[in-house]
Amino acid sequence: MKKKLNVAMIGYQFMGRAHSNAWRQVGRFYDLPFEPVMKVLVGRNQARLTAAAGTLGWQETATSWQDVVARPDIDLIDICTPGDFHAPIAIAAAEARKTVLCEKPLANTLVEAEQMVAAVRKAGVVNMICHNYRRCPAVTLARQLIDEGKLGTLHHYRGVYLQDWPANPDFPLVWRFQKAKSGSGALGDLLSHTLDIARYLVGEPAEVSGSLKTFVTERPVPGTTTKAPVDVDDAAMTMVRFASGAVGTIEASRFAVGRKNHNRFEINGSKGSLVWDLERMNELEVYIEEGPNSGFRRIMVTDRSHPFCSAWWPAGHIIGYEHSFTHTLLDLLKGVAEGKSPQPDFEDGLKNQRALDAIETSAQTGQWVKLAPPA
Repeated sequence: MKKKLNVAMIGYQFMGRAHSNAWRQVGRFYDLPFEPVMKVLVGRNQARLTAAAGTLGWQETATSWQDVVARPDIDLIDICTPGDFHAPIAIAAAEARKTVLCEKPLANTLVEAEQMVAAVRKAGVVNMICHNYRRCPAVTLARQLIDEGKLGTLHHYRGVYLQDWPANPDFPLVWRFQKAKSGSGALGDLLSHTLDIARYLVGEPAEVSGSLKTFVTERPVPGTTTKAPVDVDDAAMTMVRFASGAVGTIEASRFAVGRKNHNRFEINGSKGSLVWDLERMNELEVYIEEGPNSGFRRIMVTDRSHPFCSAWWPAGHIIGYEHSFTHTLLDLLKGVAEGKSPQPDFEDGLKNQRALDAIETSAQTGQWVKLAPPA
């Protein structure tokens, strides 16, 4: 019989639903070293919490994350809260010797991210940040092709992440528009994802030049007739010089009307190119220089030989967004069994946070900002 691993998840909205689905499914499709138990769901509103736990499949509920983190029967803390709670919960969980999974971005500030990394280092606990797009099979395959040298020397990375859900100026002032709760706007919410993909595929950024823009500077306060200031960005963009010598552009916007979740990258190397789009996530466009008749071809990344696909359906039977979270938990549980943090871990989250901080500094100063060279 497998050892049980009791999980407590804090937060139950969008990411909480995605994580809950992954916790329910991962052991049903993959052979795991542990049996994950959805033990406790934590939130502040008991009525909503009880309803969510029943819907999502959690055994218990609690309104104090501090009490749950301290419980000796809890093995893993899954943080799905707004950014202002990431640091205190993760630090407390590390001090209690729990495995920690945290949604992105790692923290609201660089200082908080550094404190989180220091806490997991000191405690020696397994930790992971949920940049789930690394584990879309096509993105993982892209990494394999790059590692095999198929693209040659990498020259360009172009990443965009575009949405439009708050483009209406009457959209209310929810927490994502408040810096104290979210840390930033499109910069941390969207650009952090494609920045992480760039780091995963191309390498560490050495220097950035950023720009931030807020289009709607005040929004209606929910439940009132008044408006309050928006103090985060609606759009963020940066030019990047990578330590490898490659260059890149990364853009994120929540005002790209018509774009619902357009997460796309293109990578160009000396021998070939790759293109991926989340809205067609099972496909990887590949160009490998093979003479005058060569051209882009589309790989349907659903074969059992492709990354993560052996547990799912016959070739051509596509998987979806939710599977990227299931694959993340698979590698996290393997890491727990091995006593080793899978990437991206909190160290990765800190590197991402340093780049985000540098982009924000560049936007304020109008200057290129150098990052410390990778260790």
